[in-house]
Amino acid sequence: MQSNPSGSPPAVEEPSAAASDGGKWAERLLRECAGAISEKDSAKIHQLLWMLNELASPYGDCDQKLAAHFLQALFCKATETGPKCYKTLLSVSEKSHSFDSARKLILKFQEVSPWTTFGHVASNGAILEALDGETKLHIIDISNTFCTQWPTLLEALATRNDETPHLKLTVVVTAATVVKSFMKEIAQRMEKFARLMGVPFEFNVVSGLTHLGEITKDALNVRDDESVAINCIGALRRVGVDERSAILRTFLTLRPKVVTVVEEHADFTHTRHDFVKCFEECLRFYTLYLEMLAESFPATSNERLMLERECSRSILRVLGCDDPSSNDGDSESRERGTQWSEKLRDAGFSPFTLNDDAVDDVKALLKRYKSGWALQPPQQQAGEDNNTTGTSSSSTSSSGIYLTWKDEPVVWASAWKP
Repeated sequence: MQSNPSGSPPAVEEPSAAASDGGKWAERLLRECAGAISEKDSAKIHQLLWMLNELASPYGDCDQKLAAHFLQALFCKATETGPKCYKTLLSVSEKSHSFDSARKLILKFQEVSPWTTFGHVASNGAILEALDGETKLHIIDISNTFCTQWPTLLEALATRNDETPHLKLTVVVTAATVVKSFMKEIAQRMEKFARLMGVPFEFNVVSGLTHLGEITKDALNVRDDESVAINCIGALRRVGVDERSAILRTFLTLRPKVVTVVEEHADFTHTRHDFVKCFEECLRFYTLYLEMLAESFPATSNERLMLERECSRSILRVLGCDDPSSNDGDSESRERGTQWSEKLRDAGFSPFTLNDDAVDDVKALLKRYKSGWALQPPQQQAGEDNNTTGTSSSSTSSSGIYLTWKDEPVVWASAWKP
């Protein structure tokens, strides 16, 4: 970093003045700091980091929390210590992880917010429609939701008018935090519930993969007489940006009836090329996310605090680590619905439109939660910006549906067929 050429420190407000200016001081100071990092203005970076450190608190109000969650990422970006810091935080998180605590966190989040259940209901609707009338079903589950999606699908299969099909569920584990002992517990619960529902059921786990590119038909034990569905919830963003198209082409070799894709709606793929642009998108998205958590959980909720810590690690991974294309299975480089749609079309997939029943199920789900949530169809997203290819919006319009929070799209759910 270069020093301020004038030799004197830049004019920056005192912390007390910044905090009492009546506006959203955190966003303003964070933007200034990101700009200083981009310009390599060492003196300004140091003053702004000091000011943010004085004002930030993970236990304070919304501005203080926002500052705290971005402060570490900006500090690591400025000092080039992001990868080392991220690995340390991840290690600490893994040591404190248990099946019961992780499951409790997921279920509590699903209870107060449709952030994850939106994708579950939309995906289940597409899978049930695509596999309707088939007798041997094979769902390949690539997600990190501890199979909380599947009880409702098992219930639906148990009440089908025709013969109850045989369901084989293969869970692909790539996340380091999901250890084999977790999957053993999950398998027991799933098998018990399937027996209760009267659904013939087989549960398999494919683990030990470094990344999704290692998936093969043999490893997944896909048989020719099975009707295959591939379920990807928050999984594709874990793949390095440069490897995503290849992964989608790999899915084609499994000859699925349907592929469901659910991703958070943001574009974090500019890190190497335009730090400020990526920062602005990161700030927009996580401000919405943190505000949603604040309105969904009590202020003293342990679950809220745990989700905020996960959020802080994700921000560090995006802004503090300069390798969004790395294929280490731990990317956080989200893309928008239009970008995923273009990749899926280029890989040889076409949209599988959700039927009215599936859409109605999603609408019914949203009514269970506090106001502020809504379903948005894809045509309203066709003109969105952040079109990285420079092509017209009509050629990159997205399929699927969007979950919106206070009119802002936050999660994209879609279904695709070969």
